[in-house]
Amino acid sequence: MSLLQGSAQQQSDVQIRQQLGETAAALHTMQCDFTQTKQLSMLNTKITSGGRMYYQQPGKLRWEYTQPYAYTFILNGNKVLLKNNNRNDVIDVNQNKLFREIAQVMLSSVVGNCLSDDRNFKTSISATQKEWVATLLPLRKNMRQLFQKIILHFNWQQKMVSQVELVEKNGDKTIIDLKHIQKNEKINDRLFAVP
Repeated sequence: MSLLQGSAQQQSDVQIRQQLGETAAALHTMQCDFTQTKQLSMLNTKITSGGRMYYQQPGKLRWEYTQPYAYTFILNGNKVLLKNNNRNDVIDVNQNKLFREIAQVMLSSVVGNCLSDDRNFKTSISATQKEWVATLLPLRKNMRQLFQKIILHFNWQQKMVSQVELVEKNGDKTIIDLKHIQKNEKINDRLFAVP
């Protein structure tokens, strides 16, 4: 084990949160490929999909599925666009509590700034030889009805989220692997356009 790995494992919870918080604060844009695997506990089945994700401060997120089907989720401020084939649905997150919660979880999980959200989550952090793992237990009733826990895996060299696990109340699990991460590069504003 290298000296760098040893020091990354021995850092305190406070030090890890501080480093991840600094990285999240310096993150203006992010884009990456993703693979999403949905594990259905009742059917012992896995459903895999993939695509591209774009993030831009403040509060813009584009989650674009390209396989096995085309589907796009765009969050821009208080508006969400759900785009599927020729159908577009626009939702005001201020009018829909569930969408507001889901949009907030997606946004804060991808960026990693939910570690300081003590109002909504009880968070514990552990370290392995390759990553930091943050386990978030929802505190709000609405969130607890959706998720049992959210587990964020951080690459400790980049100090960025590399995997998100969403464990639902019924035991189903969604694992999102983020790959080919590019940060702070220009992203065309049209990618976040919501009519």
